[in-house]
Amino acid sequence: MTHTTTTIETFHIIGIAVRTTNENSQAGQDIPALWAKFMNEGILEKIPNKTDYAIYCIYTDYEKDYTKPYTTILGCKVANLTNIPDGMVGKTIESTHYKQYTAKGNMQEGIVFDAWTRIWTDNIERAYTADFEIYGEKTQNPADAEVDIFVAIR
Repeated sequence: MTHTTTTIETFHIIGIAVRTTNENSQAGQDIPALWAKFMNEGILEKIPNKTDYAIYCIYTDYEKDYTKPYTTILGCKVANLTNIPDGMVGKTIESTHYKQYTAKGNMQEGIVFDAWTRIWTDNIERAYTADFEIYGEKTQNPADAEVDIFVAIR
């Protein structure tokens, strides 16, 4: 798994959210359920002012660190937050420094979860502001995908 350090400019996201925790494998149930809702209810098409069709999975509002509750938002980057549909949330992700990781391989084999397992043990100073994954063109073929993961650092 490769990683580099980069700065991401402030951006806005609109999508659906769930408050979850990694304790007792709760996130392992909540996050797939959020994905199912996103796909089954056509959330992508309902998000206004999209800047592209990449799906962002944001982890934010951390109570402390990855061992405590946090919010997961599944959505798209948008031009602004002036029109947030009912049942959705809007969030501004402030500009900061990120360590960028890239998970490569078969999505069905848990490449993203495996990447996070390594990130949790990586010796980096995490900021716990907002971390995210981007599911864009490189994930069109799930058997040979690349998912970029951005972890906020101090």
